[in-house]
Amino acid sequence: MNEEITALRTPLRQFTVPLSATRRGARLARLLATEQLRSWGLPFDPARLIVAELAANAAVHGRVPGRSFRLGLLLAAPATLRIEVTDARGEQLPAQARATAGAEPAEAGRGLVLVEALADRWGVRTGPVPCKTVWAELDLGACG
Repeated sequence: MNEEITALRTPLRQFTVPLSATRRGARLARLLATEQLRSWGLPFDPARLIVAELAANAAVHGRVPGRSFRLGLLLAAPATLRIEVTDARGEQLPAQARATAGAEPAEAGRGLVLVEALADRWGVRTGPVPCKTVWAELDLGACG
């Protein structure tokens, strides 16, 4: 995880949308991300799978009644897609999901194991209070 370097890239394209912190909002995040990727001419997978996991986590573990979560997609040079999901539970940070050899991850951590396997980089950024942002990046160089 090297957020300092990746944060310096200027987005070529950007999409953000607030969504209700519900399972329906998480499902809508995946559908909107798929349509945005389609409009940018990018492949859907594994980005929509990462969006689905991060949005589901925001709706289930990052939910604060009356507060939404935000989905962000940023396409930056050189050919990097950054997925960001910001929720209102900044005090509840996910652990880096590194499963030890032969050990099954806890039920609550399986989605982040999937994110770790699919993303080239991922991490968590705190703030602004009371929020946190879980982000993942995909290098799209091989995609065109």
